[in-house]
Amino acid sequence: MAVKKTICAAVLSGLLLTQAAALPEMGALNAKSAALYAANGQELYAYNADEPLQPASVTKIMTLLLAMEALERGEVTLDTMITGSEYACSMGGTQVWLEPGEQLSLDDMLKAIAVGSANDCAVAVAEHLAGTEAAFVERMNERAAELGCTNTKFINANGLDGMGEKTMTSARDIALISCELLQHPKILDYTGIWMDSIRGGKFSLANTNKMLKSYPGLTGLKTGYISEAGFCISASAERDGLSLVAVVMAAPTKETRMADASALLNYGFANFAAYTPPADILTPVPVALGRADTVQPVMQGGTSFIVEKAKADTLETHLELPESLTAPVEQGQEIGRLTVTSGGETLLEVPLAAAEAVEAVTVVDLFTSFLCGLCGAEQGPPTK
Repeated sequence: MAVKKTICAAVLSGLLLTQAAALPEMGALNAKSAALYAANGQELYAYNADEPLQPASVTKIMTLLLAMEALERGEVTLDTMITGSEYACSMGGTQVWLEPGEQLSLDDMLKAIAVGSANDCAVAVAEHLAGTEAAFVERMNERAAELGCTNTKFINANGLDGMGEKTMTSARDIALISCELLQHPKILDYTGIWMDSIRGGKFSLANTNKMLKSYPGLTGLKTGYISEAGFCISASAERDGLSLVAVVMAAPTKETRMADASALLNYGFANFAAYTPPADILTPVPVALGRADTVQPVMQGGTSFIVEKAKADTLETHLELPESLTAPVEQGQEIGRLTVTSGGETLLEVPLAAAEAVEAVTVVDLFTSFLCGLCGAEQGPPTK
């Protein structure tokens, strides 16, 4: 069984609190709220990050996440044909003008959603994956809760206002969903597209995220705008092995949205670096009375973590692992802790988990082993 990829917010929350006092000031932002996260889920900066606000089309990052997870489970393929219902085709705002009964591949649908922010395609994909958009919205909200989102309520798959209802979320929640979406690298094949087309080249798409052309290292993710929400963005970028997500909510203009997102990313790249503990530090732990002799410890939250760049050259890694474990051992069971320090200051404390389950031996196993040993003893050494 594979280890579940979901980022554990509890594991990563608070890992950088001891560093915050030493960091330079971020500077003033134009938006109502903002958040800067490492792609592994570590929070690096927050400004009014829990204020409930409308995300507009940034909502679609959850629609894309559920689609990517369905792909991973094998429920659909990129060649799966998605049919536009009359309801999906009735969406306003940005769209590709689906006709009722028209079919596009999931690949083209994802392209239309990620690049062109197509409201009609978002609903068509939702209906295909869950039967109805309402059922899909239930999945959206359930998934948000699983990711630790505390200020989020989705009402549809595209972020448009409903009849007397509005999708509400926060910069922190959008960051958490974005980080989870980035656990599916395939999504960058879509969010990084500048211009493309669908319908055999007959319909052109231009990315609504203009930072793709102006910010070095930008990889996605999604912009959003409606008049009441203001200008929003979840922007992902990568440089020198450091992957970041900057979320800006309710900026007054397109220009200030871009300026704020750029400032957040600049702050992250200037002040933080990716740290990967030595590969050979995590050695297998012996297991007594188990069907396997050892279990491999793994770091929860990923294989690398984010530290202050100024302290990256003075890091020391300390392990707390038992000399042995007794079966049964569950997959994901916490079995130790990795601590990273600099000059005696603790920077990171990361739980270590069992990479796989180890079942306990049964009475039958012991009896069989005893008989095998007895037979071997009776046979004696081989004769020449």
